Amino acid sequence: MLGGGWVEVVALAAAFAIAVLATPAGISGAVLLLPFQVSVLGTPSPAVTPTNLLYNVVAAPGALYRYWRQGQTGGRLTVVLITGTLPGVIAGSIIRVELLPGAHVFDLIVGFVLLPIGAWLAVSRGQPRAGDSTPVRIPSPALVIIAAAVGCVGGIYGIGGGSILAPVLIGTGQPPSQVAPAALGSTFVTSIAGVVTFTILAAHHHGAVAPDWPTGIALGIGGLAGAYTGARIQSRIPDALIRRLVGLLVLAIGARYLWAGLS
Repeated sequence: MLGGGWVEVVALAAAFAIAVLATPAGISGAVLLLPFQVSVLGTPSPAVTPTNLLYNVVAAPGALYRYWRQGQTGGRLTVVLITGTLPGVIAGSIIRVELLPGAHVFDLIVGFVLLPIGAWLAVSRGQPRAGDSTPVRIPSPALVIIAAAVGCVGGIYGIGGGSILAPVLIGTGQPPSQVAPAALGSTFVTSIAGVVTFTILAAHHHGAVAPDWPTGIALGIGGLAGAYTGARIQSRIPDALIRRLVGLLVLAIGARYLWAGLS
């Protein structure tokens, strides 16, 4: 565990490095920061969840601004994802505080969800080439339901939901250039709702429920710079490489959650 001002310094540096790697795939990096916060920074539970959401709130605008400058907004996909994840993250935040102060069950659930998605991304071919079959398109009503479920998990763990939605959408053949801004836009809006929900809940509960503001802001500043950098270099990275990178990241994350649940 770190002490003094080193917590904020290490948090800023780690968030920058993680955001540079994760942003081109539409992942804010919060899912990778969760175990880092617990093991290295010593953020208590359940405050680690809203602290992660606070990271998203501060960090995501860097990538979103860069994507906007590049003409990437996510279009209608962004609206569809927000429609599902927004109520989901509020429900997940309440569940986290009221019903699940411990996290072993959902560690197992997240691990079992992410591992097959990561494996699928890591071994599949990527986007169809000219003459190949048309990419799979998930109908909007089904995507809203999926986004709501993902938002609920995001509210419980503080991951926003983009880290799960992005691999699913990229795995169906949608280009990372469209998925990334849509997933991050959804993560940004739902994270604001999550932070507000946890702050309200903290007024009625004892213990560490509210965000750790200094740590969350330090993580967010590092993530803000890293997310902007990651978004800027995305166009220079082949889609296939982004896909493989996402797959490996998701496999590592899923293995970590599964191990934690089994422990």
